Amino acid sequence: MCLAIPARIEELIVPCNAIVDLGGVRKEISLALVEDVVVGDYVIVHVGYALQKLDQEEALRTLELFAEMGALAELRAELGESAT
Repeated sequence: MCLAIPARIEELIVPCNAIVDLGGVRKEISLALVEDVVVGDYVIVHVGYALQKLDQEEALRTLELFAEMGALAELRAELGESAT
């Protein structure tokens, strides 16, 4: 299964690259596949590449869902249940 996650552009660096915030972790990604990205924009990131720009509201909603899934997985682990 492949997973692409929303990330906020923190800094534009060398041509076609940026630093993004992935849940508090700063990572360099490629912007080669997207256009007109500025600091503060949200993009969908997969294996180090921004695939497309994302509306801030949608990005925040998606990140909230990921956080809820993580909390559920932690609760299941505490209860000794499998994640399936």
